[in-house]
Amino acid sequence: MNNRKVTIQDIADELGISRNTVSKAINNAEGIADSTRNRILQKAVEMGYKQFSYVAAMTNIEKQASEHRAPEYAGEIAMLTTGYLANSHFASMFLDRFHQEIAEMGYSLSTHRISSENLRTGTLPHTFIRERVKGIICLEVFDWNYSELICSVGLPVLFVDAPVHRTGKKLAADILMMNNTTEITSFVNSLLDKRLTKIGFIGDYGHCQSFYERYSAFRMAMLMRNIPVEERFVLKTTDNDIDSLADKLDALEEYPDAFICTNDFSAIDAMQLLAQKDRKLLQKVRFLGFDDTHESRIFYPPLSSVHIHSQVMSYSALHLLMSRINEPNMDYRVIYCETDLVLRDSTEF
Repeated sequence: MNNRKVTIQDIADELGISRNTVSKAINNAEGIADSTRNRILQKAVEMGYKQFSYVAAMTNIEKQASEHRAPEYAGEIAMLTTGYLANSHFASMFLDRFHQEIAEMGYSLSTHRISSENLRTGTLPHTFIRERVKGIICLEVFDWNYSELICSVGLPVLFVDAPVHRTGKKLAADILMMNNTTEITSFVNSLLDKRLTKIGFIGDYGHCQSFYERYSAFRMAMLMRNIPVEERFVLKTTDNDIDSLADKLDALEEYPDAFICTNDFSAIDAMQLLAQKDRKLLQKVRFLGFDDTHESRIFYPPLSSVHIHSQVMSYSALHLLMSRINEPNMDYRVIYCETDLVLRDSTEF
């Protein structure tokens, strides 16, 4: 490819299939056979497509697949979480591929839910048996003190997203993030170019590092254009507290040109609340979410969002955790995976 960036079209041309089919496989979308998906993903790895290039170094996966033999049992990967992941579009898509890949390497995946009692007492779930575990992956674990407890267990740890780095302290773990800044910066600048300067933010930006980075990207983009942020349009709310969000929206005497939201669900909640007041407000106030969930596409008007490549993130997680297991003394890493801005009717007017 002469060192140029590999595209979805390049992969499609190599395999003699449509660009749409390749896109579905890479984004783990439905409507594609597993055999076709695996063939596409293997080609993406071979060609070094985006973050799939990380996997190229992990030749044992491809070797086992080519030999069609079952791998020897390698141990248990423990997933720790504080939430119900069935409610998370990103987590369910991410884990589906991650589970498949570690199984091909001989690892099992066990799930351990961190209860409020575990958080209060600083104890691990009783289902977690350290002697069985080779590595830990944390999803929706955003309590800093509890995260430090997990890191003290003496096992390789990977956080997918992380608690907010409030004090500048570091975790003794690898961290995998999605790019939370580039697309929001681009979106803010596109609004400012249209002289739409009243931009607000909705959500709990202290909830996790990704939310904080989205909020920071919004403020920094405004700062770099010398446009002051109107603090009345910054609505800090707790996730799922729709009553608090309703109160904050009701308290506004006017609305901004646009709201950037921590995720799709906070955006949809706000849009529904405004629609209840006056449906015409959805033709006056623009909304941008994050995650590109199924709900963002079927909501009316369809919600602009930032797409996370869950397929790419699962491969990156695999690389980070397996390399940590094999080389436990290497420096800790923070890796960001690419995201894409998806514009729909909620901002296109």
